[in-house]
Order: sequence, then C-alpha cells, then structure tokens
Amino acid sequence: MKTSAKQRIFGIIQIGKDQDHISTTFDFFISLVIFLNLFVTLFETFDQAEPYMGVLKAIELVTMVIFALEYGIRLWTAEYLYPEKSPMKARLSFVLSFYGIIDLMSFLPYFLPVVFPLGIVTFRMFRVVRIFRLFRINAYYDAFNVITNVLKEKKDQIFSSVCILLILIVASSLAMYSLEHEVQPEKFQNAFSGIWWAVSTLLTVGYGDIYPVTNGGQFVAIIIAFLGVGTVAIPTGIISAGFVEQYTRLKTMADYSDEMNIRFITLAVDEGHPWEEKQVKDLMLPPGMILAVINRGKKTIVPRGNVKLLAGDRLVFGAEGCREEAGIALKELHLRPQHPWVGTAIRDLDISRQSLIVMVNREKKIIIPNGSLVLLAGDEVIMYTRRESRDSAASEG
Repeated sequence: MKTSAKQRIFGIIQIGKDQDHISTTFDFFISLVIFLNLFVTLFETFDQAEPYMGVLKAIELVTMVIFALEYGIRLWTAEYLYPEKSPMKARLSFVLSFYGIIDLMSFLPYFLPVVFPLGIVTFRMFRVVRIFRLFRINAYYDAFNVITNVLKEKKDQIFSSVCILLILIVASSLAMYSLEHEVQPEKFQNAFSGIWWAVSTLLTVGYGDIYPVTNGGQFVAIIIAFLGVGTVAIPTGIISAGFVEQYTRLKTMADYSDEMNIRFITLAVDEGHPWEEKQVKDLMLPPGMILAVINRGKKTIVPRGNVKLLAGDRLVFGAEGCREEAGIALKELHLRPQHPWVGTAIRDLDISRQSLIVMVNREKKIIIPNGSLVLLAGDEVIMYTRRESRDSAASEG
C-alpha cells in the first residue's frame, strides 16, 4: 500500500476534525462499539438475559474482532504517531503506551482461552479491563479532556494531600492497635486491622464491623473522625479549584486576545473568485500574513495545505500587528445615523492632519476611499493615525 494511503488511514483512526467526515464517523463508530460491548458485558449478568445469550455472544464476538482489527491498524500506523522514531521503535512505543495497553487488554483475554483452554476462568476475570476502553472516548471529547488536564496540572498538590492522608492512616492504625489490641484481640489482631479501621473512619465510610470499645480508643476515634473530614476534603478542594481555573481560563481566552490588540480581516470567496477551487498551499500570501480559519456555512475549518477553497467560504486572515513604538494607531469607527460624519464627503471632514481614512467597510464591501466619497450610516471607517514622536515616547513611559 502506498505511503499516502497508509498515512490517510492513520488520519482516519485519530481524533476526527470537523472537515474530515470519515474520521469523525470512525470516532462515533468506535464509541458505539465500546458502549455496545459494555452493554453486553453488563446485561449478560442478569437472569433475564438467558433467552438472548446467543445474540449477546455474537455481538460480543463481533465487537472483540473490531477491537482487535483497530489495534492492528493502530500498531501498523504507529510510525506516524511517533514520527521521530524508527517504525519498529514506534510500534514498541505504542504497545507500551497507556492506550496501547488498554486496547490490547480489551480484546486479548477474550481470545486467550482459544490458545490456553485451561485458563478460561482466569482469563474471564481479565475481561473487566475492557471497561478502560472508555478512556478512548475521553480522548474524543474536550469536555472529558478537562478532567485529564486538571489532574495533570494539580498532580503535585493531589500527591501531597494523598501522602498526608496515608501518614494519618498509618499513625491512626498504630494508635488504635495499641489501645484496643488487649481488650479485643480478635478485632485488632495486628496493625493491618488498625489500617482497615482507619481507612473506613477517615474516609467517613464506617462499616461498623470493627470499632473501639475502650475510653481511650473512643476518644482517639473522635479525633481521627474529625481529622478525616478535613483531610479527605483537601484533594476534593484542589480538584474543584482546578476545574474553576480551567473553565475560567477557557472563558477568558477571548479577553486575552483583545488585550493583545490582535486584529483579523475577512475575505469572501464568491463564485468566479481567483481562489475558488484552489488549495490553501497554493495561495500566494504576503510574508507575515496567515490564513487563520475558513468559515464554511456553520463550520469552522482549520486551513491545512490540502484544503480546497469553495465558493461561499469566508476566509479569516491574521497578520503581525503594528508595534506601538512605531507611533502608529489604527482605529475603527462604526457610524451611527446621528454621527456628524454621515452624509459628509471625506475631504470635508474636520480631522487631524496626522489622521487618514484608509478603508471603508460598507455592507461587507471594502471601499478604498477618495476625497469625494460620502460616508453613510452603517459604514465602518478604518483610520490611520500617525502620532507625534513625543506622544509615542510618552506612551512608552
């Protein structure tokens, strides 16, 4: 198979983009197979599933074959997942990766009894690992990725809080063992019995199968129970704060762009436009200007090199901003009906000699202004202002 076809297959099995319908369809298909397989695994534990066991076994076999084929394809195309490595090392990296192990264990225990019939009971226990296939769905949706991002960002704080909790568990178990062992040796036989009690108490579970009976033990248990409420709340608060920070960061992303004074321009590709049916890589753009996104209907397309422009597309361009120290300012004025400039020719405007109208946007049409152009209500006027050098220096200070 040609390299380009192999690379295309790799692109399909990766997380699909809006413009790649085949890849997004594959993502939905795999998600459906995962949920179908988990449904079979759960439903076959009910007595009501007995009449449908034949159908359930057939569905399970089909889904296992799909998982195996997907794993084989991912292993085959691993060289594109790790382009900096040789093909063999790339495949080994995939096999040892987190998702590689999950993908393998999701179907391997199902087929192992065919090779090792005596271990069918043991292999059946490993079938629970397929639940981790849900992590694949986590990679497809940004909402789930927020959880992963929060855990990565707060891993140090979470690790510290877990260490504190473990220290408290060990200390509590040893204290309770010392106080209760002589009175009820059948309950607190060793330090591990104290650990079981400490875990159930600190985590506010309290099964009631083991509890202190001495006055000293009950007093210590009260203290540990109070400490448990606060200690368990620490990682909860850390994760909650991480979620707030993550969503606040996403919400204010647009504000950061405004503060940086980044400006974009748009261009409509109408029928007969020179760029119609051209690929992005073939566009001759000035140095420093980039095509940021392509708006096609209700879709926003990332402009990769092989994306072909169609009639009706709206192109959004970005360019390097003008530095403030250059003493240049661009302003945009939206003329309302009561604005004094409405109905006035540009030559008759009372503006500074340091200012110049460079463009007028009228009903989505760009007009290069001249002195006789009469401004109308609704016009968007782009003004260029050359500030005095002392003003520029003052703004820098």
